[in-house]
Amino acid sequence: MMKAFTRATVLAALVAAGAVPASAQADFDGVWQPRYHEDQPERIPGPELRDYLGLPVNDAARQFADSWDPGRIALQEEQCRVHVAPYIYRGPTNLRIWEERHPKTQDLVALKHYHSTYEQTRTIWMDGRKHPGPNAAHTWMGFSTGRFDGDMLIVETTHLKQGWIRRNGLPMSDRATLTEYFVRFGDVMQQTTVLIDPVYLTEPLVKSQEFLRSARELPAGTWLWVCDPVVETVREEGTVPAYLPGEHPFTEEFARRHGIPLQATLGGAATMYPEYQEALKKMPKPPPLPPPAAGATRVLGAGQQSTAPGTPAPAAPAGRGQGAGR
Repeated sequence: MMKAFTRATVLAALVAAGAVPASAQADFDGVWQPRYHEDQPERIPGPELRDYLGLPVNDAARQFADSWDPGRIALQEEQCRVHVAPYIYRGPTNLRIWEERHPKTQDLVALKHYHSTYEQTRTIWMDGRKHPGPNAAHTWMGFSTGRFDGDMLIVETTHLKQGWIRRNGLPMSDRATLTEYFVRFGDVMQQTTVLIDPVYLTEPLVKSQEFLRSARELPAGTWLWVCDPVVETVREEGTVPAYLPGEHPFTEEFARRHGIPLQATLGGAATMYPEYQEALKKMPKPPPLPPPAAGATRVLGAGQQSTAPGTPAPAAPAGRGQGAGR
């Protein structure tokens, strides 16, 4: 009886051991929603024109951004343009993650990331397959492969389409590659990204963001992104809003608004490091912007504005309450 009990116990232990991965693998399944406490002015209201601070951009990236007119996003061809994988996680989105496993072996084949923004499904292959050759198609989400290092998921992405580094014209080329590190801390998931772009960056660009796991499923409509291009501004056919070299009308506005040396606003790898603060002390600051004209409103920065002295406050819309959520 004792031998039978011992044999049964050993068999049960072996079965239990076989059900546990050889190396710990965190479970990322579920609905995740981003927290915006990191880089909030850049990610929600949006950056200001000519703000290239803290980014390792080169002259080509600056020239591209200096030619960019915000009116370009009103073009019908641009209104529904999808955000690329390095950018889409940082904007407003709901994220659903699930596993795809082999029906017979139950081996993990892929992880799926669905973004409500532009209704994008990203596949992260976990079966050891190789990345395709250089002539394979480039897509918004790119081609991604992943592996676990303990509880950390590491994802490598290639074959991305051209996209944006910052939402004020700073570009990302289609030669960029992305490495991501996903780590879960209870109901918080941290994503750290390392972007390498040989065309527009002189050093790797590292960013991080956090997501909070939702305790319940979201309504179906929350996951939809209906985008139908319309004519927002009447222009001559073929016209694309842009600035020619030397024509940018807001070259110094960001620097003067915040009292930042003009050279610093141009970014570059040096502006990413704490040592740059000593260099800033030796740079001349530009003169402040003049006060707004009577009756005018001026944007002070992301999500902020001021009006000229003596300008009456706008009346509250009729029928609107002044309670919570105003």
